[in-house]
Amino acid sequence: MPAARIWAVTSTTATEADARSLARVIVTEKLAAGAEITGPAISVFWHLGELGEGTEWRVTLRTSAGARDRLAARIVEIHPWDSPEVSATPVDWCSDSYAEWVERTTVAPE
Repeated sequence: MPAARIWAVTSTTATEADARSLARVIVTEKLAAGAEITGPAISVFWHLGELGEGTEWRVTLRTSAGARDRLAARIVEIHPWDSPEVSATPVDWCSDSYAEWVERTTVAPE
């Protein structure tokens, strides 16, 4: 199976404003071609040894294979949380024209 050209990188934030800010920075810096924000969602988690519950907003960023790792590092750098979720899923299939747009829109690795 060939390596994925396009990746969906996700993170979550506590507020819609934080999600929009994160998405704007990443897309403006051309580390992702686009972002989708969904939420709020209920989240149940362990944090600092205690069970927590709250609402979160999910940011899904579409990026090229070449920009994925830099995008993930940038999320960690600008995210308001000390240890934010950053995960990525390869897009197993998409149209060639979509893949070309994402690759053309994201910056080449340094």
